[in-house]
Amino acid sequence: MKWFLSAVTVLFLSACSAPVDRVYTVGELMADDALLARIIDKCRNNPGELSDTPNCRNAEAADGKRRLERMGKSLGG
Repeated sequence: MKWFLSAVTVLFLSACSAPVDRVYTVGELMADDALLARIIDKCRNNPGELSDTPNCRNAEAADGKRRLERMGKSLGG
């Protein structure tokens, strides 16, 4: 009976934990315009809490790379 109660308690507590956000790579974000825009918008609207999260860092890096690529193309490179 103790095993059963312990197992139920563990299952209950694990079900109550917050869902873990998927961390996207810079390459994944560069390939998906809508996802990149959504993450950047979320991060820029709440920089106090989100600026140091992996997704915000990767989104800013992907945005910077995309800007450099567009600048290179516009300059004929």
